Amino acid sequence: MATWMDLTFQDSVSPLMEFMMFFHDHVIVILSLICFISGYLLYMSLSNRFLFKTSINSHLTELIWLFMPALILIFVSLPSIKILYLLENSKSPAVTIKTSGHQWYWSYEYSDFWNIEFDSYMLPYENLEQFRLLDVDNRTVIPMLTRIRFLITASDVLHAWALPALSIKMDAVPGRLNQIMTYLYRPGLYYGQCSEICGVNHSFMPIVLEVVSNEEFKKWVSTY
Repeated sequence: MATWMDLTFQDSVSPLMEFMMFFHDHVIVILSLICFISGYLLYMSLSNRFLFKTSINSHLTELIWLFMPALILIFVSLPSIKILYLLENSKSPAVTIKTSGHQWYWSYEYSDFWNIEFDSYMLPYENLEQFRLLDVDNRTVIPMLTRIRFLITASDVLHAWALPALSIKMDAVPGRLNQIMTYLYRPGLYYGQCSEICGVNHSFMPIVLEVVSNEEFKKWVSTY
């Protein structure tokens, strides 16, 4: 999870977040090269007192101005298309969880299991062993190394179900189901919050995802 003065991404726990971090670094390298080359050319043009006649009406320069942005867009678009495909890929999920946003709590329903449904409220801050404004009374438990599908909606106003470590941010819209797939390869607790202003208690809608092994998940399911 994010900590004080943390200026980098959270540690990734899903392939989607890995691709997002790679895409970020990829774009930053391209932007850095563009800024460096543009700054160098601007400095040379301002510091040089001579005028090159061949550059005023040069067809070669115009071709370079035309094709270089196109090549840059291709290098940026190819990784982003792959990420968009991964976002929309919803083949054969092993577990489906319906998430509903309310003012001001979340409710979860495990569609593949009988009678597993609960509400998740923020815990009051009482001791230093819990994270302020982030812990909940009922955590969302999911198995690791398993394809999970989240169906996200809302019952009253717009919400947004967001978990930065998983690179998930999906709008919860009343009367509409949005879906997103994820696959987690590391157990632990992962925190998120509602990311759409939904009223006076918008800041008090935390999300806690508890990722466990398949054996522990089966034990948790058997308790219901």
